[in-house]
Amino acid sequence: MFSDNNPALHVSAVPVRWSDFDRYGHLMNANYVELAQEARLQFANDEFYAKGHDFAVFVRHIDVDFLRPVMPDTTEVRVETQVVEIGNTSFTTRQEIKDRQGRVACVVECVQVTIDMDTSRPRSITQQEIRILSRAPEAEGIEAAESEQ
Repeated sequence: MFSDNNPALHVSAVPVRWSDFDRYGHLMNANYVELAQEARLQFANDEFYAKGHDFAVFVRHIDVDFLRPVMPDTTEVRVETQVVEIGNTSFTTRQEIKDRQGRVACVVECVQVTIDMDTSRPRSITQQEIRILSRAPEAEGIEAAESEQ
């Protein structure tokens, strides 16, 4: 439904801790996944929960491409999240984790499945969720109209 030419849907500044680094002074590989997860949680909070929308997802697949190390002089990374594909019950995000110089250090692609929390089963993505995930211009107006009701 989309390509990876979409602009960032959400930008997060995620702090890194001294314990995130290995003895060689590089951000440990597993911590890139944690930073990406933190940014996805910020995105869900900002775009769904803070606006009164329930939105539960489970991660189905993660693909991580390590491009350059994040060095210990970095106190936070910038994570740019975009939605590159929306299916019936799942969507894929592409996240660029950037170091303090703004260079892409890692790319994380994550397939997430929307879940019905009553049944713990996948459910269809709603039209409203598609508008939010695709940052459709009419999404703002629809949210405002729904909140007035």
